Amino acid sequence: MWNGTLFFRVLDGILVVCIAAMLVMVFGNVVLRAVFNSGIDVSEELPRFLFVWMTFIGAVIGFREGAHFGVDALVRLLPRAGKRVCWAINQVIMLVCCAVIVQGTLLQHDLNATNHAPVTGLSMIWVFGVTYLTGGVIGLMCIVNLVRLALGKVGDDELIQVEEEGMGEVDPNRLKSPHTLKETAP
Repeated sequence: MWNGTLFFRVLDGILVVCIAAMLVMVFGNVVLRAVFNSGIDVSEELPRFLFVWMTFIGAVIGFREGAHFGVDALVRLLPRAGKRVCWAINQVIMLVCCAVIVQGTLLQHDLNATNHAPVTGLSMIWVFGVTYLTGGVIGLMCIVNLVRLALGKVGDDELIQVEEEGMGEVDPNRLKSPHTLKETAP
C-alpha cells in the first residue's frame, strides 16, 4: 500500500527551501539596509508569501505525524469503543473543515487569480492556492483514517493522539503518594 513517503519528503524539502530562502532574503535585506542604507523590495514581499506556504505545508506534515495540539482528558477515561467513536468524530470534523477550506479557496479563486502582489506582480492564487493542497491532502488523510477505522486497522495507540511532553519521565508511584505535596513544598 502506498504510504506517500516520497510525497511527504518532497513537502519537507519545500519547507527547507522556504525557510532557507526566507533566511537569505531577510538577512540580506537587513545587511543591505544597515550597511548600504538600501534594500531589495522583493525580499520584503516574498518571505511573507513563503511563510504562508510554510504554515500550510507544515500543517499537512504535522497532521501526518500527529503533532497537533489536542485535549485528551475525557477520551482517556473512555473504553475502547468510546475512544473509537471520539476518534471517528474527530476525523469527520477535520474532514468537514478541510472541505470548507477547499470550498472557500474555490470561491476566492478568481479574485485571488486576478489580484497581483504589488512588488513582484505575482498572482495571489500562487500564495493562497496552497490551501487547495492543505485541505485536499489532510482531507484525504482523514478519509483514509476513517476507512482504516472501519476496517479495524487503527491501533489503540492512535486513538489518543496527544502525547504529554515530559510525561515519560514522571514516576507514577510518586504521583500516587500522599506525601508528594509535602515533599515539594518549600
